[in-house]
Amino acid sequence: MLRIGIVAGEVSGDLLGADLITALRKQRPDLEITGIGGPRLIEAGCNTLYPMEKLALMGIAEVLGRFPELWNIRRRLRDHFLAQRPDVFIGVDAPDFNFPLERALRSAGIKTIHYVSPSIWAWREYRLRAIARAVDLMLTVFPFENAWYEKYRIPVCFVGHPLARRIPLATDKTGARRKLGLPEGKTIIAIMPGSRKSELEKHVRIFLEAANWCSRNMDNLHFASSLTNARARSFFEYNAGMTSPQIPMSVYTDRSLEVMEAADVVLLASGTAALEAMLLKRPMVVGHKVSWLTWQIARRLVRLPYVSLPNVLAGRNIVPECLQHECTPENLGREILHWLQHPDEVRQLADEFTGLHRSIRADSDAILANAVLHAIHAAA
Repeated sequence: MLRIGIVAGEVSGDLLGADLITALRKQRPDLEITGIGGPRLIEAGCNTLYPMEKLALMGIAEVLGRFPELWNIRRRLRDHFLAQRPDVFIGVDAPDFNFPLERALRSAGIKTIHYVSPSIWAWREYRLRAIARAVDLMLTVFPFENAWYEKYRIPVCFVGHPLARRIPLATDKTGARRKLGLPEGKTIIAIMPGSRKSELEKHVRIFLEAANWCSRNMDNLHFASSLTNARARSFFEYNAGMTSPQIPMSVYTDRSLEVMEAADVVLLASGTAALEAMLLKRPMVVGHKVSWLTWQIARRLVRLPYVSLPNVLAGRNIVPECLQHECTPENLGREILHWLQHPDEVRQLADEFTGLHRSIRADSDAILANAVLHAIHAAA
């Protein structure tokens, strides 16, 4: 029996963690997995000790408001894993929660692996010193990240991004529309406000008002959205009924990739959705808001002039970002219509996205499983 402790803190981490467990099972079917995960990790066999939603927070101020609860969950997880020691603990993303837990477990002799590097290339490089004390191996999904870890002599392995392998280089817009039952002959705009509660509260109304603005300035539009679960969908539909009852809209649950594949343009919150839209070769507009305190702190610490992964990977602004005070319905709407009115730019963007897609592809299943199993063997 190979015992694995794992903690994934949000929807994207749940997906990555499930992929990792699936890859491991191909070589070691005798897995026992315990920790925190969402529906995909649970389906992969994880015995989850706390709801994943407890960790799905974004922003400094938002985390501070829940700090006592998060601290208590982490303490109990630490005690659980110290009492029932896994062969390896894997923290999937959620760095501010996972790194202190990993440090405590590693100091007790438990092998620790962290999957998905935090954005140390954008801000808080000093974290690498703490990371060196917390992890035995860092698994990165973007190739440029390895140099940062090598600089601090932290064992690192580029495993590629599973989404880059799962999503084909060529996509099928017509097929996706047919699967979703979307109307033919319409221009489809996808609205993806995020998965966390704090993101939904910040973005849903503004994104819906942007949809209203687009409808007033262009004909023949149809809007589509996918939410992560029934609660998020209910919140979205309630606000749509209050804000945008007159615009044609289709709403789905847990079909985000299909919705974005079907779209002509995607309006989204910064995060994994931006990477997904890039891999699907869809033009996008990034809108993002956080609390006032989080914004004031971040704007002083972040080194990069952009936040979305397509721009980070390209090293320049190739998709528009409307952040904080610039995240207004009119600004978002103007950027959406710009893509719709400039098809040549859309084609150029798709070509660039294809190149970025190729750069982060790897045979992730084999590399992932071998990296984890090698780390466990090295600990023995």
